[in-house]
Amino acid sequence: MVGADRGVPTRQLHLPALPARVAESLDRLRAELDIPVDLPPAALREAQEAARRPLPTLPDARDLPLVTVDPPGARDLDQAVHLEEDGDGFLVHYAIADVASFVTPGGALDAAVHERGVTVYGPTGSTPLHPEVLSAGAASLLAGQDRPAYLWRIALAADGAVREATVRRALVRSRAQLTYAQVQDVVDGGSDPSVPPTLPGLLRRVGELRLAQERARGGVSLEIPEQEVVARDGGYALAFRATLPVEEWNAQISLLTGICAAGLMRGAGVGILRTLPPADPRDLARLRRTARGLGIAWPEDVSYQDLLPTLDSAVPAHAAFLTEATTLFRGAGYAVLGQDEDGDTRHAAIAAHYAHVTAPLRRLVDRAGLEVCRAVCAGEPVPGWVHDALPELPRVMARSTQRAGRYERGAVDAVEALVLESRVGEEFRGIVVEVDEDDDGVRGTVVIAEPAVEASVRAPELPLGEQVTVRLEEVDVPGRTVRFSPA
Repeated sequence: MVGADRGVPTRQLHLPALPARVAESLDRLRAELDIPVDLPPAALREAQEAARRPLPTLPDARDLPLVTVDPPGARDLDQAVHLEEDGDGFLVHYAIADVASFVTPGGALDAAVHERGVTVYGPTGSTPLHPEVLSAGAASLLAGQDRPAYLWRIALAADGAVREATVRRALVRSRAQLTYAQVQDVVDGGSDPSVPPTLPGLLRRVGELRLAQERARGGVSLEIPEQEVVARDGGYALAFRATLPVEEWNAQISLLTGICAAGLMRGAGVGILRTLPPADPRDLARLRRTARGLGIAWPEDVSYQDLLPTLDSAVPAHAAFLTEATTLFRGAGYAVLGQDEDGDTRHAAIAAHYAHVTAPLRRLVDRAGLEVCRAVCAGEPVPGWVHDALPELPRVMARSTQRAGRYERGAVDAVEALVLESRVGEEFRGIVVEVDEDDDGVRGTVVIAEPAVEASVRAPELPLGEQVTVRLEEVDVPGRTVRFSPA
């Protein structure tokens, strides 16, 4: 599973050491896409001043034993969680970083983050949305630090259905910064004194109940493995780190919160929703061809939603299929309530109305969404700065997420070229999943299971849905390109 968005999933790349020519290629790509690297001095000054300000006076919720669960080494900690039983149901306490306490609407920092839109990730590191003095410092929910937060309280029934959801601003303190592996180890029978004893079991129970709710709605979850580059035989090879069950359970808490936020916004008639149209039947047909070519059994009477739980992202062919399945999630966008509501405003992959509110350190739109929900729960008018920001947010987010997506795709291309560099002249078996005809012949996309790459091939004809053998003819790492031909 990649994130909790189901919008434009991307593969995370991890490199032990980055060759200079790959770094140079990505630096050029960043410049081509006009991705801001340096923040304006005025914005940095505002961030530094905001980080030094005394904490706002807020209700004290530091008695809640919240913890963060993230990848190792993460510093931009948006969320902290505490779960407890509540009669025959559950209570979810979910603290989200209060970025609005540090950013003055209309100021230099606000303008800078509107230009960035999102944090951009790549193998050379990230380009953060906010200055690190905030994103990895004063606004981050770091363990042992008092922080302002939007504190959600979500009551769930015994089957995981939502009974009630509210959010307020409060002062919180995370008890520990945990990794997915730490929590998973305890789930699997290990021991770790830093992991609250009730957390692993409750996270599993709530996560599995929410997954069942998702399947009942017709939603889907993708376990996209993380792509790692390892040194091998004097060159590089691609390996995959299968996602842990705890990552999916944790993601379900984020999805739950976004669904609750959308409900509050729709009830008030103000806010911004994350949208995604249903999968195109042609894409589903292409995915069935991919399954057939990769040797994955997909009976005609089995739905896409029912197939996914049977796959294991640790299996190379399954990993290739799951990566290809992300292409179903096309056309994600945002709809401002009262403004952009033509057609279906639901998120098709989640199969519900949904809003972004759980990653304000890394995504601009979440700051406005959180403040809408807080105001609605407090019975207060939505602040004027939110009303002013909402009309432009779809455009800003579309531009920034497209730019980030192109950079992340370029990073994958560069790393795949690096991995394939030592294999020029080799032949690979793959499945033709897409074919486009033009005046110069046929251009097709071939999915190769090992290594898990997509090959663009031009030939007089390509049999759609059939296995073919292709030869790697040329690799250009700085240019981020590889060229295959029919064998």
